[in-house]
Amino acid sequence: MRYLVTGGAGFIGSNTVDELVRRGHSVTVLDDLSAGKEANLAGVRERITFIQGTITDREAIEKACRGADYVLHLAARTSVPRSVKQPLETNQINVDGTLNVLVAARDAGVRRVVFASSSSVYGDTPTLPKHEGMPPAPISPYGVSKLVGELYGGVFHRTYGLDFVALRYFNVFGPRQDPGSPYSGVLSLFITAMRDGGQPSVFGDGEQSRDFTFIQNVVIANLQACETPGIAGRVVNLGTGGRYTLNYTLRLLEEFAGRPAKPKYDAPREGDIRDSQADISLATQTFGYKPHVNFEEGLRRTWDWYCSQH
Repeated sequence: MRYLVTGGAGFIGSNTVDELVRRGHSVTVLDDLSAGKEANLAGVRERITFIQGTITDREAIEKACRGADYVLHLAARTSVPRSVKQPLETNQINVDGTLNVLVAARDAGVRRVVFASSSSVYGDTPTLPKHEGMPPAPISPYGVSKLVGELYGGVFHRTYGLDFVALRYFNVFGPRQDPGSPYSGVLSLFITAMRDGGQPSVFGDGEQSRDFTFIQNVVIANLQACETPGIAGRVVNLGTGGRYTLNYTLRLLEEFAGRPAKPKYDAPREGDIRDSQADISLATQTFGYKPHVNFEEGLRRTWDWYCSQH
């Protein structure tokens, strides 16, 4: 099968590309390298087609879509705090760019588009766990942009017959997540601070909780969502079904590092959600998803990877 992975040089994208290549598929990656890195594809670079381009460039995405059976649309501006500061940029990439991908996929006769959505669409509602029947209530431009992507995909499915599946990712973490920005995933920032002898920064009291989901669980689900027949038009949560506080995470990292974390606690960030937890029963029913790697094991593997990169 022929796969196009937008954002394929990024954290989630490159891990997914590795698995696609391992399974013998033909893979094209479209990435503008604004967040991704060619180094993430080093192990498979000779076995894929790499196009440096952006989803906001219609010609680039049309070229990349030609001949593809499946499109895994992972390219996005992914930061909630950055979206609060730069809503126009977030909209241009996440909304306009996604519309470009859907038009190109439709015109190229792609079998299915699988879209990386986010738990951010639920907003800060107190109901836990979050299930797909809840009304969306995003509280950040990022959450709005992901909800709009889902809506556009649903319209393209109903109007043009384009198979479309949206996966609402819950706090994905693991090897290759870039800690080099204040907008990076919290676990990559915690781990590198602990590894390097620094103090992790916690925005809030540390009792806020997340359904941290190890990357390998997401990679397998991405492929299941592409290949499972009869699920077009679905919007599906992707997490572990668990909930872990930042303070608990720091205690685990203290064990791995053999020293106290001594975190710095600051004011909560605008747009951040207090608690998040996925109901994953629909993913289990829809395409047989189950998380293979639990949080603690995933965090240990991630810690070991970051230490190996130092």
